[in-house]
Amino acid sequence: ARGREWVILPESEGDLLVLRPLRGTEDEVTGILQTLEKIESAQFAPPDPSDPRQIGDYRSARLLRDAVRLGFRSSAGPFRSFAAIAVEPRPYQLVPLLMALRMDTVRMLIADDVGIGKTIEAGLIAKELLARGEVERLAVLCPPALAEQWQGELSDKFHIDAELVLSQTVSRLERHCGPNESLFDRHPFVVVSTDFIKSPRHVEEFKRACPEMVIVDEAHTCATATDGRSAQIQRHRLVAGLAVDPKRHLILVTATPHSGKEDAFRSLLGFLDKDFLQLPMELGGDHNKPHRQRLARHFVQRRRGDIKAYLDEETPFPDREEAEDTYKLSPEYKKLFDRVLRYARETVQDAAGDHHRRVRWWSALALLRSLASSPAAAAATMRTRAAAADTDTPEEADEIGRRTVLDLMDADLSEGTDLIPGGDAEEEGGDVPIRRRLLDMAREADALRGAKDAKLKKATALVKELLGDGYHPIVFCRFIDTAEYVAEALRKALPDTEVAAVAGTLPPDERETRVAALAEHPKRVLVCTDCLSEGINLQEHFDAVLHYDLSWNPTRHEQR
Repeated sequence: ARGREWVILPESEGDLLVLRPLRGTEDEVTGILQTLEKIESAQFAPPDPSDPRQIGDYRSARLLRDAVRLGFRSSAGPFRSFAAIAVEPRPYQLVPLLMALRMDTVRMLIADDVGIGKTIEAGLIAKELLARGEVERLAVLCPPALAEQWQGELSDKFHIDAELVLSQTVSRLERHCGPNESLFDRHPFVVVSTDFIKSPRHVEEFKRACPEMVIVDEAHTCATATDGRSAQIQRHRLVAGLAVDPKRHLILVTATPHSGKEDAFRSLLGFLDKDFLQLPMELGGDHNKPHRQRLARHFVQRRRGDIKAYLDEETPFPDREEAEDTYKLSPEYKKLFDRVLRYARETVQDAAGDHHRRVRWWSALALLRSLASSPAAAAATMRTRAAAADTDTPEEADEIGRRTVLDLMDADLSEGTDLIPGGDAEEEGGDVPIRRRLLDMAREADALRGAKDAKLKKATALVKELLGDGYHPIVFCRFIDTAEYVAEALRKALPDTEVAAVAGTLPPDERETRVAALAEHPKRVLVCTDCLSEGINLQEHFDAVLHYDLSWNPTRHEQR
């Protein structure tokens, strides 16, 4: 070892020097005592331009440069993974990585705004820890709709080839496992559906064989449930069980860490450090500065405005132009609205018993919401039995009603949210006059399609305007029936434009195929429901959004 050049590593303390050969690897790291060895600074003389043996040609210089870059993978530089990634991170994206490298065990909540690059930030941390040998296995927990996107990002940008662990892939993966071998033992890198792995049938095996590093995407869906929803309780228990291991690296990723429920937010902080559960409710004032400083070591949250000019580098986020357009209901549409509103008031007031009252309340809300969406959605809702009508208790009715009528972000709602909720609240063979009244209103709604639908006419004009300005618009609708209705109308109004409808009736793979096929057309319009609001990168092929139906959850607009 004497006579070689060595790099002194940061782990050195006092007389003990931890060294790695200048051209060596992590396997050659060794330690020496300064009292036993003579140590001198290495000298590297600059090349002599007059000596042709020291100055090579351009090609040789390029080869040398590339060799040096590859050598940085095992160098003493601050980041050992950067020669092995296919993305050039922006300076602000290095902040979470720098924070993580200060921790013995990484526990972070990355809550940057939509579009800032949380996936890249989490991936940088994972790749660096892998390059340093601090972890050997990685699991990403995410909603099933985002699994393929995560797999692609890890592979394309970080050269991490992860297996998808979904309900439809687990059987294939398990067939290749040996006796008493878990698929998580066999595959070091996995992207796992949170909704699949949270079930009692799989969760214990995952906890036993879970990798030493876990990234949890859409982490807000794993916060503690304040309303007793079983799915969210299972997700919370899953992540809480993983966080118990003090040596497990855990990165939580979400653009919405705080939904307005303080207990839910505190539960996320509790995953990072259980002591955070005891933080004061108010963290202002000088006396709470130590608490803020401690929390700041684990929590990063920035908006686009915070980083638009970070470290003198401009980040060119696209400017978002927003506009609101109004329309006036036709006399016929207003007449039906008034009739449905009277019906809703009467049925809710006349309901006997708490359970039946809850069913009728949700059914009335569904009727009003679908009528505001489109005549097609209204007619279908009036002819469809309410899902809540098949429940036995008020609590069950509320659970079904919330799922089918409201725009929730934190439940198992990746599929089926665009289905018609149903407005017929009566028992089978129940109140015949009420059912006749619903069917009569459904026929009235059918008659409002097309020319008498002012909302559709206004949206068609706006789409034509966007196309004329060179945009490729997406039209987001709340219900499947509305999306199909709008798409049909746009095809008739825009014969020279390719119009495609994508809704929850299509399997996820077919949705992506249809979007890709539509992108081949120079003039195109995509009409879809919120089944496409996450999981597929639409911004590559579309550059304008029309909210045909306003969501009752503003976060949904941001997601779109």
